[in-house]
Amino acid sequence: MNRRELFSSFGASLKDEAQKSNNSFLRPPYFKDEALFHKQCPDCENKCDTVCEEEIIKIAKDGSPYIVFGASGCTFCDECAIVCQAGVLDITFKQNINANITISQSKCLSWNHTMCFSCKDPCLDNAIDFQAMFMPTINDKCTSCGFCISRCPVDAIEINILDIKAKNA
Repeated sequence: MNRRELFSSFGASLKDEAQKSNNSFLRPPYFKDEALFHKQCPDCENKCDTVCEEEIIKIAKDGSPYIVFGASGCTFCDECAIVCQAGVLDITFKQNINANITISQSKCLSWNHTMCFSCKDPCLDNAIDFQAMFMPTINDKCTSCGFCISRCPVDAIEINILDIKAKNA
């Protein structure tokens, strides 16, 4: 494990704890109704977390799945939706992850004139644009997959969970 991975793992665990305390979760990208997580998941076998190839799906105390971007991101492989027998996750409801990804200009190395492309390199969707080699911004191609988050050496990429009720209205 190199220094970047070590410090990123500390930051990821802190983000995970903050997320749990807010009772607001990043959900796998295959759901239509947040209420189903609370109704159907407590009696489920929770296979969705065991089939996740990136190991980002965790199970909350209430039995519902949520996503933690520690060392990886979501590949939208569909496996969690395929294995969901409760009907909470379904491929027909495939969508972007319920979050907004932003780059903090005050924390970002590039915005502070140190060349760094740590966030751009792992981005599968070409969702990070650099203006004049130093000013990275997230564009509208972002699916909130999370691959950029763990790669940032200074924790400058922020994830804000979207209000699920407003999203599904």
